[in-house]
Amino acid sequence: MKIGIIGLGLIGGSLGLDLRNCGHIIYGVSRQEKTCQRALERGIVDYASINIDSLATVDIVFVCTPIGLISPTIQKLTPHLKSETIITDVGSVKSSVVNECEVLWTNFVGGHPMAGTAEQGVEAAQKNLFKNAPYVITVTEKTTKNSIKILEELAQSLGCVVHTCSPEIHDQAVAWISHLPVMISASLIAACVGEKEKTVLELAQQLASSGFRDTSRVGGGNPELGVMMAQYNKTALLQALDSYRHQLDQIREYIYEERWDSLEEILIKTQKKRSPFIKTQHNS
Repeated sequence: MKIGIIGLGLIGGSLGLDLRNCGHIIYGVSRQEKTCQRALERGIVDYASINIDSLATVDIVFVCTPIGLISPTIQKLTPHLKSETIITDVGSVKSSVVNECEVLWTNFVGGHPMAGTAEQGVEAAQKNLFKNAPYVITVTEKTTKNSIKILEELAQSLGCVVHTCSPEIHDQAVAWISHLPVMISASLIAACVGEKEKTVLELAQQLASSGFRDTSRVGGGNPELGVMMAQYNKTALLQALDSYRHQLDQIREYIYEERWDSLEEILIKTQKKRSPFIKTQHNS
């Protein structure tokens, strides 16, 4: 199969490495000539160009741009494609993307491979990034069954665990387990660096180990991506933030009032309820 990838950073580059390893012919597009050259050198693509019309003969295109550029990119892309070509994306928000892109191309399928690292750019691309990771395919009344089947088979060839749902359900779910943690993690870091006593702050930095590292990891990631999560998944994220704030206020109240039994009840409950969320380990 001829596969086009627009955006040759961490996700696009890693897709290229693995799909090429599966025997597909990979056509890459990047805004920078040096990225195209590096993608060729690293074996990420078979062909690379800064021109989007180089994808005219491909069977499926993965749009691996930031969320805000997905729709504009597809607008530029569609005049050059065969009518049967499938277009999919890898954005972490689906409702707004799918609503816009289905209008632009009838053979569009929303997708979200939930894998990643804190690194960016073509040098961050790695093999087996998606192995055992969830790959969400969002389905609407307009999505063709054949397109779903093809994308599902490609995702499975990467070693992904495929899930299908509506764009709305996807966005509500990822607000809880991906977008909310970014905001919580960022808030933790901001609160810590707000410590006014210099010696306390310095000692905290020296003592911080795995607990702080794990809790703060996603808050130290790509700021542009964090803003786009909030911008494009605003409603679901606000609902999650409101619920989280209520839980935090409740814990604060128990501590302030020295209601240790009530605090213990919450901690016992959260200890028991955590495991279903971490049955499969993956980065997102």
